Amino acid sequence: MYEYKNGTIMTERLILRPFTLGDADDVAAMCGTGVIQKSVLSLPYPYTREDAVAWISKHEERRRSRSCYDFAVTDRETGTLYGSTSLVLHVKDSPTAELGYCIGEKYWNRGYATEAARAMIEYAFSELMLHRVYAGHFGSNIPSGRVMQKAGMKREGVLRDQFFKNGRYEDEVIYGIVSMDYDTYG
Repeated sequence: MYEYKNGTIMTERLILRPFTLGDADDVAAMCGTGVIQKSVLSLPYPYTREDAVAWISKHEERRRSRSCYDFAVTDRETGTLYGSTSLVLHVKDSPTAELGYCIGEKYWNRGYATEAARAMIEYAFSELMLHRVYAGHFGSNIPSGRVMQKAGMKREGVLRDQFFKNGRYEDEVIYGIVSMDYDTYG
């Protein structure tokens, strides 16, 4: 499904690589739309180049401290930046991570989020030796739930009115996969 070399994950169509400061303009343009902001909990709006630089500047330290693994989702042939994906380990030395992904609106409905999510789950189990990967989406963001299902995750529950975003309460729908499911993965 994927190949991991020198901090980069390669799939059939994608390269997941560390972000560089050279990506800041593309990140700002992608995250600067209100559409992306509506479905990401902590994304500021408006989102500026300075926000992108500050975010990217934290990645290396987060990776070194084993608290977060952020990757740029790029086209394998052209290098075009489609979005981002991450694994966040909220509890130090816990074998559990939260999967996140964000694909730019003009690249939706092409399977990039699912392909990146599958690769990240495999990376979590085979490289990071984690036991569990979970993810959540706003109840109103049904397509994100479909990505999680297609990536092999199972719906585990709903946290009602978990977040207040965009002037209303949003349910959080939780999906997960554990390492014992990895053998039958895909």
